[in-house]
Amino acid sequence: MEVEVTRSERRKKTVQARLVDGVLQLAIPALMTVDEEAHWVGEMKRRFGARFDGSRVDLSERAARLASRHRLPVPDTIEWSTRQRARWGSATIASRKIRISARLASFPLWVVDYVIVHELAHLVEANHSLAFWRLVERYPLAERARGYLIARGETGD
Repeated sequence: MEVEVTRSERRKKTVQARLVDGVLQLAIPALMTVDEEAHWVGEMKRRFGARFDGSRVDLSERAARLASRHRLPVPDTIEWSTRQRARWGSATIASRKIRISARLASFPLWVVDYVIVHELAHLVEANHSLAFWRLVERYPLAERARGYLIARGETGD
C-alpha cells in the first residue's frame, strides 16, 4: 500500500488517515519524531488492511460506469472514508465529491454499487424527494440492496 505523509503545523496531537485512490494519506503533527511517524504509518497500514482491501474496488471506475449506465453525473472525486459511522455515503454537490463508508468494502459489490448510485443521484437531487428515488430506481438491484442493508440491521443512508 502506497503511503503519503503530510506534516501539519496546525495539527498538534492527532493523526488523520484516509485512503484516496489506493493511497493511504496521513496527516501528522509537524513536531512528531521520525520514530513516531514510522509507528503511525505502520499502525494505520495495519488498521486499514484489517478493515478492508480498498484495491478490490476501483471506486472511480465503478462510479463512471454506473453514471453512464444510469444517466447520472460523474463525480469529480469519489473515495473511501473511514470516518463515516452513521452513513453509507455522502455527496457534496458544490464540489461533486462522494465519500463511501469503508464499512461497505466487505459487502457484495452490487450493494456498493447501490450506494454509489444513491450518492450519484444526490448530485442531481439534494434531498430524498420522489424525483431522487426515481433516479435511484434506475439501478435494477436497488430494492434488493436496500433489503440487504436492512436485513443486516444497518440503517446508514
